[in-house]
Amino acid sequence: MTPQSEPTETLLLDAALSHVPFDGWSDATFRAAIAESGVDPVVARALYPRGALDLAIAMHKRGDDAMADRLAATDMGDMKFRDRVTLAVRLRLELAGDREAVRRATTLFALPLHAADGARLIWGTADRIWTSLGDTSDDVNWYTKRATLAGVYSATVLYWLGDDSVGHGATWEFLDRRIADVMQIEKIKARMRGNPFLSRVFAAPARVLDRVKAPKAAPGDLPGHRSDDL
Repeated sequence: MTPQSEPTETLLLDAALSHVPFDGWSDATFRAAIAESGVDPVVARALYPRGALDLAIAMHKRGDDAMADRLAATDMGDMKFRDRVTLAVRLRLELAGDREAVRRATTLFALPLHAADGARLIWGTADRIWTSLGDTSDDVNWYTKRATLAGVYSATVLYWLGDDSVGHGATWEFLDRRIADVMQIEKIKARMRGNPFLSRVFAAPARVLDRVKAPKAAPGDLPGHRSDDL
């Protein structure tokens, strides 16, 4: 992607956002964005081959970028790690943009035809959060951290979409409860590892999981890999 194409992408996305509350992420919105932005239709289709679907994906990734930038500029030196994760999720929602556009996108990605795209976006957000917070895990924990956070983020988004409380206070309380639930799971796992009997019971599965590694810089079709050095 060239630097010259970035303003064009922004023009199209910004133009589309004013139509999404009325027409959703539809072909009508895509056509209106082209007309309003003055972008050549051929260029628009080259940038967003699937039309409004790709625009919705671009909106989501824009939110991820804004969150990562905000986290990078935030001093979190004295914060507990659970509070850093909570802050990251909260920032992601606060920087999501128009809530109706997010609602329409959630509906779009709930369709079976686009569910895979939606799942990739949620996973990408969880990965962006962990990466921004300096996660260095290189084993199965790389996957479990992101899978758990993806679940927390998805549930919080759905709650946020229906939250009419002042300043979305109910959403932040909901988020705190979900993070607390995750922390309880981690405590249980720690107790299991410290139990001599359970550690022996799960020794074989643990050896298998130890072979699972985080994806390299250029992963293949599936994330991660299995080590062959048995």
